[in-house]
Amino acid sequence: MRNYRSVFISDVHLGTADCQADYLLDFLHKVQCDTLYLVGDIVDLIAMQRRAHFPETHRKVVHRLMDLAASGTRVVYIPGNHDEFFRRFCGQTLSGIELREKAVHTTADGRQFLVCHGDQFDQVVRCSPLMLLVGDRAHGVLLRVNRWFNALRRLQGKPYWSLAAWVKGRIGRARTFIRRFELAALTVAERGHYDGFICGHIHSAGFLRSDEALYCNDGDWVEHCTALTEREDGRLELLHWSECPTVLAVEPAGPHPDVCGEDRPAVDVLPARFVEQVHRLSEFG
Repeated sequence: MRNYRSVFISDVHLGTADCQADYLLDFLHKVQCDTLYLVGDIVDLIAMQRRAHFPETHRKVVHRLMDLAASGTRVVYIPGNHDEFFRRFCGQTLSGIELREKAVHTTADGRQFLVCHGDQFDQVVRCSPLMLLVGDRAHGVLLRVNRWFNALRRLQGKPYWSLAAWVKGRIGRARTFIRRFELAALTVAERGHYDGFICGHIHSAGFLRSDEALYCNDGDWVEHCTALTEREDGRLELLHWSECPTVLAVEPAGPHPDVCGEDRPAVDVLPARFVEQVHRLSEFG
């Protein structure tokens, strides 16, 4: 059993065949924390409108989340764009799970992080993440190949490895999109005088530190099986969870040279509607 002060997961996409529910269920049974943040797209209501795939393991994940809330873990659900329906219930508590539009998390060492799903930045990057990364249909094909690929690896006794993530990581437009997304999130944190920003949405776990703030993305449970964790001293880490759970990354000690000083790339001119939204996020607390 691993103990953490806080855990952040997102982009589970329950209700789809690509959800890695078995690994997530194992994670939820072997990790204990004071606060569990569900940072959006936990249930893929959009995909379920076309075709619902909700086997027993998916139902067990839902029951496990409710059991955690009932047993003393604070569970905060921040809906994303694929489970946007639940945003109408923000401010309420359902089965012990708090629904919030966004949250401000204070770490053990006193830092304040703004937490939301991240789809708010779609209007900055001017295209949906999946369409920009590899195209919607191509991404679906890539995920299906990923399922077959890992089924073969399991037969060979090998651990899970994301072919889809490997392919996307070698697409220049994908890397450009991710960096623009990271910079937009850092801009929101800096304007709101937060120490950092925690989100999901783009299925790309990682850290990026500027001179003033720390960007954290907890990844997903479709391609990467990752979670962001906070230790008792406030240190943040990224876990990869499959047959062989490992620490994927720890928060950087200093700013990344590409995003600090006068050489920092500029985010595209922000639309007026987004500027207003940034202001609302910055004033939240």
